[in-house]
Amino acid sequence: MKKISIIIPSYNEEESITKLYKRLDDVTKKMVQYEFEILFINDGSKDKTLKIIKMLRNEDKRVCYVDFSRNFGKEIAMIAGLDYATGDCVVFMDADLQDPPELIPEFIKYWEEGYDDVYGKRRSRKGESFFKKFTSKMYYKILQKTTKIEIQKDTGDFRLLDRRCVNALKKLRESQRNTKSMFSWIGYNKKEVLYDRPPRVAGKTKWNYGKLIDLALDGITSFTTSPLRLSTFISIPTFIILFAYFIYVIAKCFVVNEPIQAYQAIILLILFFSGVQILLFGIVGEYLGRIFKETKNRPLYLVNEYNDKKETNE
Repeated sequence: MKKISIIIPSYNEEESITKLYKRLDDVTKKMVQYEFEILFINDGSKDKTLKIIKMLRNEDKRVCYVDFSRNFGKEIAMIAGLDYATGDCVVFMDADLQDPPELIPEFIKYWEEGYDDVYGKRRSRKGESFFKKFTSKMYYKILQKTTKIEIQKDTGDFRLLDRRCVNALKKLRESQRNTKSMFSWIGYNKKEVLYDRPPRVAGKTKWNYGKLIDLALDGITSFTTSPLRLSTFISIPTFIILFAYFIYVIAKCFVVNEPIQAYQAIILLILFFSGVQILLFGIVGEYLGRIFKETKNRPLYLVNEYNDKKETNE
């Protein structure tokens, strides 16, 4: 009997955990030919999320959990889920029920047909503002243009991954993670499943625009070195403009016989090149910051408890 692990990163989701479990229970009990593991990653929740998960585990031993020592973030919770999952494949989904559990049987069907990565592609996104949808669309466009790897647009973390995809992702241990990019990077045989994404059933999103910007920067800087080439792209037109301006100044002096105020030209040039340098230093700083964090070689996360057992983190 094949085993399927459902990984659910959770942070302050006390209002939705029980509803999510009920729908998962309804779906999984119909699939008697499979064994299921429902693995919650409690990412340092400050509400009753962990207490509710433990209550569910007392009633259903398919429910497992990893309790972090503090909040490490969703990206780290996802790699922890891969580390602890024991299934032949895993299914990632959010705890807020924006990822409908009823799609899991369809994911499994395509997995049985030989697909390694079956992912949900959002046909519509209810409950999200126009600005968020627009910025998401632009982000994927920029990311696709800066890399040679095909990017899966309008997709999130809701997907099924075969064990060989899981093993590949477990090898990627960088601390500044963007799992959506990693799904594309590892390759393998992919299949999309279209669905309409509903709004959250309860609670509020944990993603504000600041966190989304950080995630976007991680995605670009971890997935491509194209921003470093901006220095070349900017320098070429800069020198062309500078040369044209030099010709203009010389021609005006000889043809019109009108003197140019030197201090004005100097100030404009200083400001222009200072702006360019600041931009380029900022880009280099992003990559240097990543190198600094990676060279620390700290563990990605620390576990407080796994299925009622205290972890020593040795």
